[in-house]
Amino acid sequence: MPDAGNPPHAGYFSDPLAETDDAVWSALLGETARQRDRIELIASENIVSRATLDALGHPIVNKTVEGYPGRRYYGGAEFADRLETLAIDRAKRLFGAGFANVQPHSGSQANLAVFLATLRPGDRVLAMDLAAGGHLSHGSPANLTGKWFDIHHYGVREEDGLLDYDQAEALAKEHRPKLIIAGGSAYPRAIDFARFREIADDVGALLLADMAHFAGLVAGDQHPSPLPHAHVTTATTYKNLRGVRGGLILCNDADLAKRIDSSVFPGVQGSVILNAVAAKAVCLGEALRPEFRDYARRVLENARALAQALMGQGIAVVTGGTDTPLMLIDLRPLGLTGDIAAGILEQAGLTANKNGVPGDPQPPQVTSGLRFGASAGTTRGFGTGEFTAIGDLIADVLLALADHPGDLDAVTGRTRNAIGRLCRRFPIYPDTPAGSPP
Repeated sequence: MPDAGNPPHAGYFSDPLAETDDAVWSALLGETARQRDRIELIASENIVSRATLDALGHPIVNKTVEGYPGRRYYGGAEFADRLETLAIDRAKRLFGAGFANVQPHSGSQANLAVFLATLRPGDRVLAMDLAAGGHLSHGSPANLTGKWFDIHHYGVREEDGLLDYDQAEALAKEHRPKLIIAGGSAYPRAIDFARFREIADDVGALLLADMAHFAGLVAGDQHPSPLPHAHVTTATTYKNLRGVRGGLILCNDADLAKRIDSSVFPGVQGSVILNAVAAKAVCLGEALRPEFRDYARRVLENARALAQALMGQGIAVVTGGTDTPLMLIDLRPLGLTGDIAAGILEQAGLTANKNGVPGDPQPPQVTSGLRFGASAGTTRGFGTGEFTAIGDLIADVLLALADHPGDLDAVTGRTRNAIGRLCRRFPIYPDTPAGSPP
């Protein structure tokens, strides 16, 4: 008899995760509860919309494509092409770019693709030092970019922590790099991209602007755009763009755009993660709406309110404030380290990350600083009043840790209760099940 077929086991297309894999489901429940019941201050994180979650969980995850819309290596790409074209068009409109690549899986891979498109192994690059607020993918010795290219670093001024443009110019003239990178992961101030373009033009270099940590402010007209000055700009779609994890590459030069496309695929990536591209289209569409400009304005207001509250309690904020969604505090005056402080804050319901500060004597696993961000809290609905209160709570915990360790348990307990009340006032994903964090 002919084979009647062998369909998947019963329930394969219908049984939810909660019924099929308790170990995974339990961990996911715990994570949902953690996000609901604690305040997220990590500058690289945000809270996506329900629409984004729907896109990420769509069956398009089953589809594999390689190449670009209209030029795929696999068939059945009609709707994949539609989605990627939609994401590209929205990115171009949002940032005023002539060309956009929406395929990078991360900001780091976006940067790597730019390296591949513009450089040969061994070429010279000038970028912000990681210790001054730069990023691993800008030539850190631990990163592929630092292993394959001749990297030189500029930094910040010792007296105020502000970017040292004169040093960057002098280093550019001395080393004649082929690529200069402006941008970082822990530098809180607006960058003078016009000055960097002058430096790049003077030495015949290309300028890469990495706006990963303030792309949402650029989209919302709350921060100067690097695109009129940079030859190529990279960004991430999470952080303050409030979308899925992933990267973007933007430029206005047709020839460079072709090289970038080839560098993303097949240069550093293979198949497109189509559910992520669909989710990128969602977040870029959300950012094109008028209400996103209000969100971006509130992110900046809240970040500055948090910085002011911390400084008002005697906490040292690097550069004395911020022009972006993030800020960096220096724990050395308190005699604390970032690893210990971040752990205690998490016990109190405040999630932040340890971070190096300019001139940090501690290793990266320890650090002398903490980095805070306002993007996720703003998405929850927090305003300047809530962020001022959060700053006071952070200061209470840090000052108790530094000066009154005997009172620390009581302070963290009071803080945890206050955080719980605040989170209940601003709930997220109200129709999603949540358990207790393990």
